[in-house]
Amino acid sequence: MTAPPTDRDPLRRLLAVMAALRDEGGCPWDRAQTHRSLLPYLIEEVYELVDAVERSDTAHMREELGDVLLQVVFHARMAQEAGTFDFQAVAGGLADKLVARHPHVFGGPALASPAAVRETWEQRKSATRDSAMDGIPPALPALQRAAKAGSRAASAGFDWRARGDIVAKIREEIDEFADELATCAEGADGAAREALELEFGDLLFALVQLGRWEHLDAEMALRRATDKFMARFRHMEREMHEQGERPDAQSDDAWWRLWARAKAGAKP
Repeated sequence: MTAPPTDRDPLRRLLAVMAALRDEGGCPWDRAQTHRSLLPYLIEEVYELVDAVERSDTAHMREELGDVLLQVVFHARMAQEAGTFDFQAVAGGLADKLVARHPHVFGGPALASPAAVRETWEQRKSATRDSAMDGIPPALPALQRAAKAGSRAASAGFDWRARGDIVAKIREEIDEFADELATCAEGADGAAREALELEFGDLLFALVQLGRWEHLDAEMALRRATDKFMARFRHMEREMHEQGERPDAQSDDAWWRLWARAKAGAKP
């Protein structure tokens, strides 16, 4: 048995706990993990943190931030064992990056607004890229990646000039998707299905760009719309349960009457 680390410094204690878990005689599960095997847990923890922030649940925010930190410490420990880097290198590199990215704080000319800071940062980063598309992670959620690609293109000068132009583009993409849908037989696969998917993707991309233009986060907007839909559907389920009815016994008209009442938040 290994005695729990007792260092009074919380960060040093955390690093010591992780070292003990990974050492010979530590936890078999922790010892078996790799950088790749931990990725699903990292993604899950980030989304749990997002959920806590959205609910303004500070107690769970503290807990979920700890879970995200665990993932950082875990990866850093495995890298240290492999002799590539350690947690100190991660923290030191981050501190260096923050200082370099904030010359307006650390010795340079002051910037008066968040917008000025962002513009200066984008100019500095763009000077180091061969393409405006460089550095956009392929693993980003698709909506977020689409927004970032559009933003990078806009920073380079390729963007719509008015809101109405984007709305017109969305209508154009709807028409093209509808045309493709009309020619794609139900249940079709292969090239026809791929063409339909591409048109659907073009429509989604255009919608994301309208959100970007209006400073709306497409990922967050869709999350909230999904939450709203789920709440309304649960309302319909409760109403059916209270009336002793089954979902599979509802007609289309009955479903839409239930939906209208769920939207209104009122019972019959």
